[in-house]
Amino acid sequence: MIPELHIEDYSYSLPDARIAKYPLSERDASKLLIYRDGQVRERVFRALAEELPEGSLMVFNDTKVVPARLFFRRPTGAHIEIFCLEPDTPAEYNTIFATTASCRWKCVIGNSKRLKTDEWLTLDVDTDEWDDLALKARLIGRDGQTGVVEFAWQSGIPFSAVLERCGRVPIPPYLNRETEEIDLERYQTLYAHIRGSVAAPTAGLHFTQRVLDDIAAKGIDIENVCLHVGAGTFLPVKSSLVSEHPMHREPFVVSRELLCRLCEGGRPVVAVGTTSVRTLESLYYVGISCLEHGHPLDVDQWAPYTRDYGVSLRESLGAIVKYLDDNGLRELKVGTRIIIVPGFRFRIVDAMVTNFHQPQSTLLLLISAFVAGDWHTIYDYALAHDFRFLSYGDSSLLFRR
Repeated sequence: MIPELHIEDYSYSLPDARIAKYPLSERDASKLLIYRDGQVRERVFRALAEELPEGSLMVFNDTKVVPARLFFRRPTGAHIEIFCLEPDTPAEYNTIFATTASCRWKCVIGNSKRLKTDEWLTLDVDTDEWDDLALKARLIGRDGQTGVVEFAWQSGIPFSAVLERCGRVPIPPYLNRETEEIDLERYQTLYAHIRGSVAAPTAGLHFTQRVLDDIAAKGIDIENVCLHVGAGTFLPVKSSLVSEHPMHREPFVVSRELLCRLCEGGRPVVAVGTTSVRTLESLYYVGISCLEHGHPLDVDQWAPYTRDYGVSLRESLGAIVKYLDDNGLRELKVGTRIIIVPGFRFRIVDAMVTNFHQPQSTLLLLISAFVAGDWHTIYDYALAHDFRFLSYGDSSLLFRR
């Protein structure tokens, strides 16, 4: 049954002064709140390894933020901002980043009410630095708040390089400032690898090589998943009933090796960030689709709540591995719209590293589900003890209740 939840019950007062507008000078100098069995204490993030269970398996999201904000000008002189969300043509991230002449993206378009379809826009810059690109864009069609935009350029370089030269890093809107030089490095995890996100998996921003070395020295194994974070991560829940909030699709990739490790079980799984949690917890339902349809399907938003599947985690994950083996594949590629709210049954993740999230957000709902509704204990402590909030804020290590 889909839970009947009101988003107003997941709110708290967050003064603007508590939102971290900039990162600390050292990534691992942030505070670390530790929550276990209803008790809260704090340390410094660089001590994280000391708090992790022996023999854990730690899972990171190695997606990389792309400079997805582009600025154009209409022939009338009007300024247009285009925010690339996900590939349209070609549909695969790797393929679209390699295109060298044109491509199409699903985009959010600012100041677009008077923008006509098929009207070519030119790059909005006050320099001739990018003249060799001759980058232009046009709206192909609209779909609510988004539209499909075609980009065309002449220099023959891949679109990934076009974005690096012309785009800006899309820092969160609640920072209320423009992208600055510091964001180019710090709004990216140390281990970012696969291009595709328009928002950073911010729990990973605290990790330094020193922290990663300490984790390895403790004998904790590290694995990666890749979920490309979409702009929907910034979208507030606008309806009072959470059941009326549509979740956006996010593509993810998981290796066969990790699936086999999860099948073995018997060790605590620590997820770094809500994106890793959503990826891992989606796997059970992907396995169900393999059992019922013979191949993996995207995970529906409410799949975890609609029925009792009567299938063990081992059976479900095993079905994914069998599908990969039967088709000569080394990794699972699929998408998820899963929403994790109170009432969700966690099957894989035992602990998570995460930042402090906005009031009335789907991420706060996830936290509440993870700690069996005890999120107020965590957030009241953080507010009373000068923790910094949101993307550039402090961190927490939460153990599932």
